[in-house]
Amino acid sequence: MTDPRVAELQARLMELGYMDSDETTEYFGTMTKTAVVRFQRQHNLDQDGVVGQLTWDAIMADDAQHYALMNGTSGDDVKEIQQRLYELGYLDSSSQVTGYFGDLTEQAVKKLQELNKIKVDGKVGAETFNLLYSDSVTPNYYSYGEESEAVKKYQKRLKDLGYLTTEPDGKYGKDTLAAIRQFQSRNNLVVDGYLGPSTRRALDSSSARPNAISLGDSGDAVTRVQTLLYEYNYLKKSHITGYFGEITEKAVKLFQKNNGLTADGDVGRKTMNALTGDKVVKAKSPVTSGGSSGGSSGSGASSGVQKLIEVAKSKLGTKYVTGGKGPSKFDCSGFVYWCLNQVGVKQSYLTSYGWRTVGKYTKITDFSKIRAGDIIVVKGHVAIAVSKTQVIDASSSNGKVVQRSFQSNWWKRNFICAWRIFD
Repeated sequence: MTDPRVAELQARLMELGYMDSDETTEYFGTMTKTAVVRFQRQHNLDQDGVVGQLTWDAIMADDAQHYALMNGTSGDDVKEIQQRLYELGYLDSSSQVTGYFGDLTEQAVKKLQELNKIKVDGKVGAETFNLLYSDSVTPNYYSYGEESEAVKKYQKRLKDLGYLTTEPDGKYGKDTLAAIRQFQSRNNLVVDGYLGPSTRRALDSSSARPNAISLGDSGDAVTRVQTLLYEYNYLKKSHITGYFGEITEKAVKLFQKNNGLTADGDVGRKTMNALTGDKVVKAKSPVTSGGSSGGSSGSGASSGVQKLIEVAKSKLGTKYVTGGKGPSKFDCSGFVYWCLNQVGVKQSYLTSYGWRTVGKYTKITDFSKIRAGDIIVVKGHVAIAVSKTQVIDASSSNGKVVQRSFQSNWWKRNFICAWRIFD
């Protein structure tokens, strides 16, 4: 149904954490119903998803409980948390990922909280949930400081793939930590630096992606590549920024083409060997920008921005599901993660909270300067700007991926920052 009171209901459910943060609507859809059911579940009400007077009064009450998963709870949200606990080594077996929050899950949550020095209550509220997906979480598995044959085995694999530059010794040191984080980033895993089940499974796979510097990366390695490209006349000196953007990618492709390599724009072993070799074919002139990154999705936008917008638009109407990472269901952060990876930006999965401090892109703090292709971060939500006034995002209040204006007071009031992926 559609009713003005639905917006009031959604705002309260978001405030209590049962519904992902979003601009409210007057539409009572699937996600609103799911949030109501979760509220009813936690408050021992009939779980029918219908907001009668009893449920309405309970939701609006001053003493309404904030959303938390605890012993005795069942649901897909429990299963998602259990999967992450398993990845971090707090649950011993995938068979314990059942969707039911029993004693074993409670013990796992308490141990997580204890090792990470937060309140130990065995419940998964907002603080514990954000911790689970934080890159600073302490695991209960192979991690920094450990030494074993298993670590050595995976060090050898990391070296074969070009991530580890030192000799495998079985010691989980800084070089191993950095290699694992880079591997996770390039293989669409949560970047936490730990040898959890998914990371080990990916390393064991024949389809594991080898190391390469590519679009979206930043740091000293990128600066080194840009400096070499400048020396061989593929880049202007002003483009040595330490950020691997579209101009750098274009220069790399031209270098690869001129030097008999596959022009994929990634700086892997072969490209790096050619860049540091003594038979380099120089460019006749440096590459230039492919156009402005601003404006709308029309001819003024860069190719990277255009591709991102095209991919985002292709998913309009796709169902919103909490924890969904595509391609047939999304939540807000899962949608941004999926779209970026489809256009070659190797961005690891982050929650909307994690997007506040992602750091490797150009940070925009002035709301009026947001432009097409930027990732907009507001309190509890992320979206992709498709112009100076419109976004495409996975909307919990609409229950699907939508295109809409971001000029309302809600967006301005909750704005944290934006990240410019394509410069």
